[in-house]
Amino acid sequence: MRERPFGAWRAGAAIAAHRARRYLPSGLAWAAGHAMPLFTGLLLKAIFDRVSGDQPAYATGLGLLAVLVAVEAGRGGAIWVGIAVWPAWWQSIGAWIRSGLLESVLCDPGPPVTRLPSTPGEAVGRLRDDVEDLIRFVDIWVDIAGAAVFTAAALVVMARISVPLTAVALLPLAGVLIGTRALSRTIRRSHERMRERGSSVTGLIADLFAGVLALKTAGAEARALARLEAGNAARRHAAVRAQLAVNLMQSFSGASAQVTTGLLLLLAAGAMRQGGFSVGDLALFTSYAATLTNLPRWLGRTLGAHREAGVALGRLARFDADRRPEAVVARRRPVPTGPAPAPGERLRRLEVRGLTARHPGSGAGVFDVDLTVEAGALTVVTGVVGSGKTTLIRALLGLLPAESGSIRWNGAPVADPGAFLVPPRVAYAGQVARLFSATLAENVALGWPAGEADVLAALRAAQLAEDLAEMPAGLATVIGSRGSRLSGGQLQRAAVARALVRVPDLLVLDDVSSALDQATEERLWRALAASGLTCLVASHRPAALERAGRVVVLDRGRVVSDQSLPVASLQAATAVSPSAGSGSRASSTEREVGPANERA
Repeated sequence: MRERPFGAWRAGAAIAAHRARRYLPSGLAWAAGHAMPLFTGLLLKAIFDRVSGDQPAYATGLGLLAVLVAVEAGRGGAIWVGIAVWPAWWQSIGAWIRSGLLESVLCDPGPPVTRLPSTPGEAVGRLRDDVEDLIRFVDIWVDIAGAAVFTAAALVVMARISVPLTAVALLPLAGVLIGTRALSRTIRRSHERMRERGSSVTGLIADLFAGVLALKTAGAEARALARLEAGNAARRHAAVRAQLAVNLMQSFSGASAQVTTGLLLLLAAGAMRQGGFSVGDLALFTSYAATLTNLPRWLGRTLGAHREAGVALGRLARFDADRRPEAVVARRRPVPTGPAPAPGERLRRLEVRGLTARHPGSGAGVFDVDLTVEAGALTVVTGVVGSGKTTLIRALLGLLPAESGSIRWNGAPVADPGAFLVPPRVAYAGQVARLFSATLAENVALGWPAGEADVLAALRAAQLAEDLAEMPAGLATVIGSRGSRLSGGQLQRAAVARALVRVPDLLVLDDVSSALDQATEERLWRALAASGLTCLVASHRPAALERAGRVVVLDRGRVVSDQSLPVASLQAATAVSPSAGSGSRASSTEREVGPANERA
């Protein structure tokens, strides 16, 4: 039997079940608020029937009026409880879905780049707008549940009074179903276009803020603003079309409900003239007729929200490795991690054989690359700009998808590099240092269990100690968004320190000294070469190449040279290098890096 696709209804059920203890009580309060007019109509019928009788009103209706006031007060109290409790459920569900999607991006097997939209702004837009569309769909359920309970009970009461009039009350439901079927495709297409336009504008705004200095220096302010205005115009046009489609459905249901109310009053007037309809019956029908219009309205909103939730579910499934809609609302498991290193097992050899990885757009990449990294060696991958150095590093670490090839750690195959080649086995610092608006200590540790002494040792090893001494707040210095309060060289060294504080078996660096002055760059590479750490470096800088124990040259994504230097030659080159400085400086550097290596 073919399994039913996972759609918006099943996703909504999973959302409602996740916080059922909070959803059900507050939802019942909302539903009660919609259903309690049933008692109001019955009380009005009793009051008007008694008032229109032979006995005086004060002797027959005052007690019922008191009950009516109590019912209306209870209804107001139920609605107040729903208003007070509902936001907590809404926010907790939103946080649950968003954190789960972010967890999928970070922790699912395979390269994270395959699970991200084209821009960070688009990802933010999906996490904001599409998640709210899903929650709003479930939010409406409690309203339509209350309206459905009222409608079912009211129709039973009304049918006992007059079946023809009750049949007329069902006309709005048929009208809503017909209108929904006619507009469903339009709603889905227009809503999807609106969300796409909104995501593109969000992405553009993020890019404009990130590149404000580049726009200013290039004199491109007017063109950037014009592009933003054009994007907003397209977004506005798509939003108007989407809202128009939803409003058409709601207006259709509302209009059919109003027509039905008029028909009810006309037929009731005729029945009263014939004596088969009392004043109390008219009061009940009039009261119910006004409230019966709620179900068609809520039904129209629910069906429209269902289409929007279906679009949102498909867009949010982009964050899952397999594009599974059910993963959007899956119950979260503990964050998976690669198997921990065996006690005493250190890296002896990392082998890469036949690694091929291409960029989807251009087809460029690396092809059939063989690479061996020996323990304790400084291995440098070099080549001209565009030769594939960064692609090789990222494909090796599982950050980019690889078409073919194998990776072995101490002879054992690595099935998922993205989960296995992580701290404490491997630490990585990329070309662009990604720092956050937090303190320097927080950026270096970044969640790693490292004390202040460990952070300071890593900063010294990364040659950032002198800069740290000039910061009045020291490790507590807040470096600003994306490290805006640090220079380019300080950003790169902070990223190296973040990798070093994890005390990895293998340190992977990708062009991390391009922004350093010559003296600082010399000290950094001399310290790394003398530390005994196993390093894999992508660089074309002379300071790195002259200290390499192994040099692999790439050209157009292929290995054209692979040379290994004897350890003795490497030590001699490091010792006699003109830029090595005095012996006391070298021994000081060894002391800075040495303790971190011993902690491994």
